Amino acid sequence: MKLLKIISTNVLLIGGMLSFSTQKAQAQSDGSFNKAGFGVKGGLNYATITKGDFDEGPDARTSFYVGATAEIPLIDDSFSIQPEVIYSRQGFERNYSFLGSDYTAEYQLDYINVPVLAKLYIVKGFSIEAGPQFGFKINEKIDLDAGDDDEGNDLDEVNDFDMGLAAGLTFQFDGGLFINGRYNHSFNEVIKDSDAKNSVIQFGLGYKF
Repeated sequence: MKLLKIISTNVLLIGGMLSFSTQKAQAQSDGSFNKAGFGVKGGLNYATITKGDFDEGPDARTSFYVGATAEIPLIDDSFSIQPEVIYSRQGFERNYSFLGSDYTAEYQLDYINVPVLAKLYIVKGFSIEAGPQFGFKINEKIDLDAGDDDEGNDLDEVNDFDMGLAAGLTFQFDGGLFINGRYNHSFNEVIKDSDAKNSVIQFGLGYKF
């Protein structure tokens, strides 16, 4: 939570110092910072859960996300609201031993995430975004031998709804291509009666039409 407070503080401080001084000069020479439109995005997830009540912290599950994004400019060409709908493959891995052999169990937790972000342009093309994220679980399985061809066994240990905070950075190139890095963290517990929360680092590409 300290990291999230630091990110939020930096958004306000940096935006207050730089946005006003750079906005008019950039807008006059290069046009608006932000433009209304839709886009698509996708990339890698590095997902895990916090330790919570588990004896040991879990390892990360590496997978992917893909979805759609929109941008709605509001104030002075430097501030937008950015809603998204993202299919996100999350979860975690845990090591275990059985009959003298070591295995890795992969907990596959897939969500439809709906972040609603405040997006602040610092300079043309470069923005900071942060806001609430609402997650709806659509898949919950465990693969007791991660990496094999088994699709896994269904579970019913994970809460259906996940609410958290998303914060990140985006750089948009001329022509619509953009790169994005983001961190997502849950407010509520993921696994029932565990106090463990989703923790996801994302990095990917997108295209804004």
